[in-house]
Amino acid sequence: MPQVIIEEGVVHKLPDDIRIVLVNEPGLLEKWNKLTALARNEWICWTTIVKQESTRREHIQRLREEIMQGKKRPCCWPGCPHRRPNAQKWFR
Repeated sequence: MPQVIIEEGVVHKLPDDIRIVLVNEPGLLEKWNKLTALARNEWICWTTIVKQESTRREHIQRLREEIMQGKKRPCCWPGCPHRRPNAQKWFR
């Protein structure tokens, strides 16, 4: 069985729920691996920073759809507050 390579982000490790979605959709995994490490980091942070599980599931679904549409980063996202200090003001 061939080994599946899944690229990570810069600050954030890839959580299992996103990993499962990527592995189950080869087209999505291919597009994911072509994103820059910073772009992958933004998607991971955007998905994991939410408080409610239902919102997280919605973000994972949107991640699937938008990456398949060719989007590189989440829309209307100020950026990862763990990596960009100027984005922290949006998460107080």
